[in-house]
Amino acid sequence: MGGVPDPVAVTDPDDERIADYRALTDLELRTRWEPPSGLFIAEGELVLRRALRAGYRMRSVLVDEKRLRQVKDLGDDAPVYAASQAVMDAVTGFHVHRGVLASFHRKPLLDPGDVLAGARRIAILEDVNNHTNIGAIFRGAAALGMDAVLLSPTCADPLYRRSVRVSMGEVFAVPYATLDPWPAGLEQVRRAGFTLLAMTPAPDALPIQRLTAKERERPALLLGAEGAGLTREAIAASDQAVVIPMHAGVDSLNVAAAAAVAFWELCRET
Repeated sequence: MGGVPDPVAVTDPDDERIADYRALTDLELRTRWEPPSGLFIAEGELVLRRALRAGYRMRSVLVDEKRLRQVKDLGDDAPVYAASQAVMDAVTGFHVHRGVLASFHRKPLLDPGDVLAGARRIAILEDVNNHTNIGAIFRGAAALGMDAVLLSPTCADPLYRRSVRVSMGEVFAVPYATLDPWPAGLEQVRRAGFTLLAMTPAPDALPIQRLTAKERERPALLLGAEGAGLTREAIAASDQAVVIPMHAGVDSLNVAAAAAVAFWELCRET
């Protein structure tokens, strides 16, 4: 890599050189455009640097002209566009209070078999289509010791801007792949030596702290969408239903919170 190029001043929100950053709050538009175009957006200096450390190739940087010092040492030769706060807000559709955005090239998608081969503990998400929850689950997975994440085809994109931001860039650190077909692909996980654990508030589910040493050896924790939870088919395909015991009449936790509790339990030293 070379040094950071001299910044290029941009004064028009319609400038095609910053088209990657247009209408970032339009979820439908961005979802239709980003993955097929092979790009994603990182927001904030910390997240940007984590993407670079993870080996993602940067297309460009859009930075508040008052914060150029934050990107002067990136060590990347991608173009740097400097704009006023007003121009940045106009092109993106929101107030860019972190002052730095970057467009990155995506890497080729991993194969589930490769992800499984390098993991001991994994999370499997079914129809988790809320980007905030996706980001929080990846952050919890990285922080608490899970090795990888598998996604049903209906899950939200982990590299969508909000997911990346909420994860604080940990989506770059946790290997993931899409498990397709679903739920038939769960058999591939079982064949790889994992015990499929379905998280559910069902009354006959086993309290997660009571899992045996064998069940903890290579756990694959299934987590469903907020509210709906896992489908009957996913639960039926699992080896054991597990639950986090609740108190005070509370029936369940937010899926990201439940994931964090379960990750800690599965990864703690016994």
